[in-house]
Amino acid sequence: MASRGKSETGKLKQNMEEQLDRLMQQLQDLEECREDLEEEEYEETKKETLEQLNEFNESLKKMVTGNMTLVDELGGMQLAIQAAISQAFKTPEVIRMFAKKQPGQLRTRLAEMDRDVMVGKLSRDVYTQQKVEILTALRKLGEKLTVEDETFLAENVTATLSQFEKITADLVGECGVVPLQLLLSAGTLLVLWLSGLLILAALRLSTCDVIFLLTFLALLLFFFFLLTAVLVLI
Repeated sequence: MASRGKSETGKLKQNMEEQLDRLMQQLQDLEECREDLEEEEYEETKKETLEQLNEFNESLKKMVTGNMTLVDELGGMQLAIQAAISQAFKTPEVIRMFAKKQPGQLRTRLAEMDRDVMVGKLSRDVYTQQKVEILTALRKLGEKLTVEDETFLAENVTATLSQFEKITADLVGECGVVPLQLLLSAGTLLVLWLSGLLILAALRLSTCDVIFLLTFLALLLFFFFLLTAVLVLI
């Protein structure tokens, strides 16, 4: 049964990735053909694609609500889509790699950009924009950045990107409501169970044994709520 559920989740993830790939390809094709289009036509086509992305994001949001397996599998995709919709990220390929949780590919692209800007194949403005996107994606994926990269990010962050950071913090908060509630409920049950056990034990054990059990209970609760705090902050 578990295997079947895993298989269905895998198929759903693949289907979602294919839909996202299609939308990202539309954006990429649009950027590549921009010089051949009238400005009004370009803006209208881009608006339509972003609206499709927004619809896709809404359907994705409904799917993952209350389903922690899907939150784990598709959470990165939600963040990437939000980055595209808010236009904090403007590079389709970076958005695609962000959505698929591909930190290795993101770092490879960054290394290629470093070489290209050195030899003049990439303008400094484009380099800065895309590097900020890549570093932000890496950080959102839990990758450790160097002090130099953190400094670069802080110096080049845009207002749009700052707003994206706020939106995604709210999004993560929404996704974290269910597991947090489950953790607190489990914690309450744990406290009640251990308290009952302690009362029963106190009727039979010596004072030293009771003190030992109290200490063990305090440590167990400490680590439980420490874990809860870590999950909330991630």
